[in-house]
Amino acid sequence: MIEFREVSKVYGGMTAVDRLSLSVPRGRITVFVGPSGCGKTTSLRMVNRMVEPTSGTITVDGRDATSQPAPLLRRSMGYVMQAAGLMPHRTVLDNIATVPRLNGVSRASARARARELLDVVGLSADLGGRYPAQLSGGQQQRVGVARALAADPPVLLMDEPFSAVDPVVRHELQRELLRLQRDLGKTIIFVTHDIDEAVLLGDTIAVFAVGGRLAQVASPEELLRAPADDFVSGFVGRDRGFRHLGFYDDAGLIPSPVETLAVADLPAARVGDWAVVVDEAGRPIGWAGAAFAGTLVSGGSLHRAGSTLRSALDAALSSPSGRGVVVDDGGRLLGTVGTGEVIAEADRRRAQAQRERSSVSTAGTMASEEG
Repeated sequence: MIEFREVSKVYGGMTAVDRLSLSVPRGRITVFVGPSGCGKTTSLRMVNRMVEPTSGTITVDGRDATSQPAPLLRRSMGYVMQAAGLMPHRTVLDNIATVPRLNGVSRASARARARELLDVVGLSADLGGRYPAQLSGGQQQRVGVARALAADPPVLLMDEPFSAVDPVVRHELQRELLRLQRDLGKTIIFVTHDIDEAVLLGDTIAVFAVGGRLAQVASPEELLRAPADDFVSGFVGRDRGFRHLGFYDDAGLIPSPVETLAVADLPAARVGDWAVVVDEAGRPIGWAGAAFAGTLVSGGSLHRAGSTLRSALDAALSSPSGRGVVVDDGGRLLGTVGTGEVIAEADRRRAQAQRERSSVSTAGTMASEEG
């Protein structure tokens, strides 16, 4: 869909992007990640010619990006930036309608499209008449995404769009983007400096090194399993094994029964070691421990059944009892899992994955020899 062919950008003798050759697949999320000053944002902006390359060629759908006027090219792509970039004097609806209006769509039709997109990005219709200053940071970013989608572009460029909001809102926006991508199937280039965000969102990850060098292009799983060099290994971090658990679901984990205690009985209760304190609906709200008579002890994170081994291990490690609390989709208690159980399951899944990779490699070698 988008192809970089030996693309470089030089500013006054300083190389920002160094002979970048990269294919961005259609209908997938490709994440550009790396430290500050590595050329990832410059590379993104060369796609819609906000920055012109010094040398090399960028093609979109096989067509040279320089073969059409830059303003027309930009209006054919969605663009979301870090601070949303909304026009403060325009309402939410009119902000979203900006590109359709520039493309000649009537005001009524553009506003109707904007109203549809409010629902698509998870905003209520009554926000349409407000101004950006009346919105929270997360709401502004959602409006920015809606504006980028307004003309239904095949390509969406996102330049660190969630870095200016708090971690809770950022997580919500990340989940919203993945939901939108499942529904819409856009070709997305997403820039971030956060490797966790890259691993969560990317179908493909391109790691940039300082000096604008492309250090590695890989799937998230391959990147964590086999960094290409010392730079990539250092950037991904020594805890990449923990991140790698995010690629394994918890299908092999069986929650163990645990003693429970109703919150109303907590003041007078005696527990042997640890018990999970639950509310009237069976949802865990904390722990009761023998050493903390009558006290509700904070319970750490919860692991929702069906999610990842990383979530299960985090729940176990953050729990005061050393056992992670497992809940169903309604938040009701299912049981607990320990760190040892999670690690044993991770070892089993890793060995299984290695056998599968070995089998694929052997089959490929045999096919090559037969050919």
